[in-house]
Amino acid sequence: MMMLLSISAVLVAGVSASATLANVFSISPTSLTVNPVTNYTIAPSPLYAGKSGLDFCNVTFAYSHAGLNDTNNLWFWLPSPAQFQNRWLTTGGGGLSITSGERGLSTGLVYGAAAGTTDGGFGGFSNDLSSVLLLANGTLNYEMLFSFGYRAIHELTVLGKEFTKSYYSTSKFYSYYQGCSEGGREGFSQVQRYGSQFDGAAIGAPAFRQAFQQVLHLFSNVVEVTKNYYPSPCELEKINNDTLAACDGLDGRLDGVVSRTDLCKLQHNANASIGKKYSCDATSSPSFPGGRPSKRLPAANGTVTAEGAAVAQQIWDGLFDSKGRQAYVSFQPTATFDDAATTFDNNTGKYTATASGIGLQYVNLFLKEINSNSLPLANITYDTLRNWMLEGMQKFADTLQTTWPDLEDFHSHGAKLIHIHGESDPSIPSASSAMYYNSVRKIMYPNQNFNQSYASLQEWYKFFLVPGAAHCSPSPGQPNGPFPQNVLASVIDWVENGVDPKELNATVLDSSYVSTGIDQKLCAFPLRPLWTNNTTMGCVYDQASLDTWTPRLDSIPLPVY
Repeated sequence: MMMLLSISAVLVAGVSASATLANVFSISPTSLTVNPVTNYTIAPSPLYAGKSGLDFCNVTFAYSHAGLNDTNNLWFWLPSPAQFQNRWLTTGGGGLSITSGERGLSTGLVYGAAAGTTDGGFGGFSNDLSSVLLLANGTLNYEMLFSFGYRAIHELTVLGKEFTKSYYSTSKFYSYYQGCSEGGREGFSQVQRYGSQFDGAAIGAPAFRQAFQQVLHLFSNVVEVTKNYYPSPCELEKINNDTLAACDGLDGRLDGVVSRTDLCKLQHNANASIGKKYSCDATSSPSFPGGRPSKRLPAANGTVTAEGAAVAQQIWDGLFDSKGRQAYVSFQPTATFDDAATTFDNNTGKYTATASGIGLQYVNLFLKEINSNSLPLANITYDTLRNWMLEGMQKFADTLQTTWPDLEDFHSHGAKLIHIHGESDPSIPSASSAMYYNSVRKIMYPNQNFNQSYASLQEWYKFFLVPGAAHCSPSPGQPNGPFPQNVLASVIDWVENGVDPKELNATVLDSSYVSTGIDQKLCAFPLRPLWTNNTTMGCVYDQASLDTWTPRLDSIPLPVY
C-alpha cells in the first residue's frame, strides 16, 4: 500500500507541476496499479542481446482529456534507481496496434531506461485501431485516428518524461524512441512533429506513406488477376531461390546473402527461371500479421512457367498505371513473395488469389468506411490501385502519411537518428525508406550539391540498408546476413558519447558461412557494400545502382516524400 501511495503522489506531482499538463490531462487515481518485479530476465531478440537480474516497478494508470469522455491507458516499466541510467524510452507498436507491450518495455530495461507504452485510448492494450475506428453511424472516428496518427505517442512521451523526472527526482536524463514497422511510422510521427522531445531515435522499416503502403499489399494479387495466372507458392519460392543464387556474388562475395539487390535489379530477370524444376511437400501456407490465415497446401511440383516468371517480374518492377506511368515502388528482388501467396481450392483443384488481410482492411475500413471481410479482385486494375493511393493520400495527409521531410526541430535540438531497413523486406519495400531519406536531404539542404548534402545529413541522420534482412528481423532464407541487433545502443553512444556510427555494427545471428556471433559493418546510404577477394568489404558509390532507389513516380501529380 505504501508503494501505491508513493507512486500516486509522484504521478500527481509530476502532472500538477506543469500548468499546461494539468489543463489538458486528468489522471484517474483509482486506475493506478503498481507491483515490484525482481530478478527479471529478458531473452535475446533481434533488438537487443538480452539481460538478466533486472529489478523494476510495473505501473499502469489511465488519463482522460479535458472535455472528452475518454480513457487512455499507459503502462510503464521503471528500473530500480540502482539500474536507472538516466534515460527515458518511448515505444510504439506494429500493424494497426499502437503498442508492442512487454517487448517494447523490455528494450527500456536493457538500456537502463524508464520505458512506456500506450493503448491509444482503444480500450486496452490488446485492442488495435480497427476495433474503434468505425463509428455506429458508419463514419470514421477521427479522435481515434488522430490518436493513432501521432497524438497518443506524443502524450505518452510528455507524461512519461514528467513521471520519470518526478520518480527519480532528476531533470537531467536523455529521451529516446525505438520502433519498427508501424512503430517506425509512429517514431517518425514524433520526430517530424515534436522533434525537440527527443535526443535520439532508432527506427526500422517505417510503415509511413500508408496511402501507398497498405494498397501495395493488394498489388501482387492484382498482378496475378491481371495476367490470369495464379502460381503456386512453390513456383514463386523457386523463382526467389534462383534469384538468391544468381545475385549472391554481385556484391563480390559468395555467402548466401544478396547485399546488392540494386545490382540484382539491373542484371537479373525472372525469365532466367523458366523451365527449371520445382518440388515442395504438402505444407501449410504462411500466415502474416494482419494478412491471410494459414491454409493447408498440397504437394506441388513442376517447372517454372513463362507466366509465373512474368508475375514475379511485374511485382519487382512495381506499380504502373494504364498510361505507363509509375505509381509506386515494390519489393526488391530476393524479398519473398508474401503478398503474392495464392490459396488452393480443393473443389476446383486450382490455385486462386484473394485480397490480403491488411490491404483489404485498409480499403474497406479506411477508404470505404465499411466493416467487410470481402474485397473481390476481379474488377480491380492497376489504375484502381493508383486511384486508391491518391484517395488515401488526400484523406490521411495529416495522420497516416507521416512523410514530412523537414526535420529541423529534431536537428536543431541536437538529436541523432539511425534509420534501418531490411533490403529483402517482403512487407514494406526498402525503397520506401530510401525515398524518404533522399527527400529529407533535398528539402533540408537544397543549396548543397550531392556530396555536401549527404555529408550534412549524415552528421545527425543516417540510413542503413540491411543486407538479406526481412521485415524487422533477419531473413530465414538468408541466415548468413548480419543484423544490427543493438541499433538503440548505437544511437545512445552517438548521443551521449559522440561516437559517430559511420558504419553500423551488425551481428551474424544464425550462419553456416561464418561463425555465429561474428560482427560485420553496414554501409551508410547512399554508399553500397562491395567485397574484394571475398574477404574485405568496402563501401562504394555506384550511380547506376543509386538510380534504382529513386523512382520517378510520374503517375502521382504531387511530390511523394
